[in-house]
Amino acid sequence: MDLKKFIIDVKDFPQAGVIFKDITPLLNDVDAFKYVIDEFTNFVKETGANVIVAPEARGFLFAPAIAYAAGCRFVLVRKPGKLPRAVNDVEYSLEYGTGHLQMHKGDLRENDKVVILDDVLATGGTMDGIIKLCHKESNVDIAGIACLIDLSFLHDDALAKEYNVKTLITY
Repeated sequence: MDLKKFIIDVKDFPQAGVIFKDITPLLNDVDAFKYVIDEFTNFVKETGANVIVAPEARGFLFAPAIAYAAGCRFVLVRKPGKLPRAVNDVEYSLEYGTGHLQMHKGDLRENDKVVILDDVLATGGTMDGIIKLCHKESNVDIAGIACLIDLSFLHDDALAKEYNVKTLITY
């Protein structure tokens, strides 16, 4: 399926010079959404993962459905102040600034096999932050990384060399 036809470029959002990839048309199409869920569910099963880790906000749109379909746990990664219990925290870089990511302490367990899932792989800063969060407390195996969109012109291929990466759209 040609998923690019469901992505709309929005210029200068969230700031001047950025071309935002709007995935809401894909979410609004039953067949396209089902295709994404099915493709990533198969990937998760192939990796043998037992946990999907996804950041807010758009990673949340796919991860719970995939976790359900694959029979996995789902672990949230959120911005500061959004999780009610004790958290691990990392600072990370993104294409237009820096931020912090947090995960509840204890949500990942020793020897979990994790697939990290997000909507867009841009500079790789968010993904790097999530990887660091996953390793902060537990001896986990990053079994795979899944992203709907890979903006390959914004990052080097270091992630692809170190991890099993699956993307469905590349720009």
